[in-house]
Amino acid sequence: MEDSEDPSADVQYHIEVGEDDVANAVLLPGNPERVEKITQFWDSADEKAFHREYRTVTGDYDGTPISVTSTGIGSPSAAIAVEELARIGADTFVRVGSCGAIQPEMNVGDLVITTGGVRQEGTSDEYVREDYPAVADYEVVAALVAAAERLDYDYHTGITMSADSFYAGQGRPGFEGFLAEGGDELVSHLKAANVKNIEMEASAILTIANVYGLRAGAVCSVYANRETGEFRTEGEHRAAETASLAVKLLARMDEIKAEAGVDRWHPGLSLD
Repeated sequence: MEDSEDPSADVQYHIEVGEDDVANAVLLPGNPERVEKITQFWDSADEKAFHREYRTVTGDYDGTPISVTSTGIGSPSAAIAVEELARIGADTFVRVGSCGAIQPEMNVGDLVITTGGVRQEGTSDEYVREDYPAVADYEVVAALVAAAERLDYDYHTGITMSADSFYAGQGRPGFEGFLAEGGDELVSHLKAANVKNIEMEASAILTIANVYGLRAGAVCSVYANRETGEFRTEGEHRAAETASLAVKLLARMDEIKAEAGVDRWHPGLSLD
């Protein structure tokens, strides 16, 4: 029932899609407008639903079934998307977003492939104790790295910090110059700890996926470098293409694992 408030109904309450509407692997951008920028790289794309911030399209990328669902801004809405997509059969999630870099060698337009997250957002705290790590699935990381290499895109790998606030929570001045306690030192402390970038969804997606035994990762294009002050809306097409190719590579990795009779990808297997 499309109007049901039962979160376990066949058609999910928020995203308004059912089991036959999505592929096993789903890309998760924030902005619904980014969906078309992702699907431009696909061979086919069929919109399944568009409700609130959740826009879902399913199609084919070079022979591989693939879906995309926008999540809106922030971890609470991203968690809803992961929850409801998992309930209808999705098992692999790749956040495709934008971020602010905090290391000086990172350029606007570069990609950041997340290996783990600093859980400054509060959504994942609703699922598990605060010292539980937000870790990207290593198969997803490997596929994203392989995709970026094949596409010859500049990328970085490392730890991402996810915040619940674009302003105060990321050390930016709020209304009338308000600065949250510790905000003036936040970026410098993260930089010293070799954190690569700041965004708003990755750590919750990674945490929830791990709790449920699902695969998840994240690739973000650098829009701003907080260290150099440079800002440009650039590189989102690189993140979109890299994530799409990574889904194809993951599907091939799964085929090779099945042929070898193993459960997990390892360096002894060849990705041809």
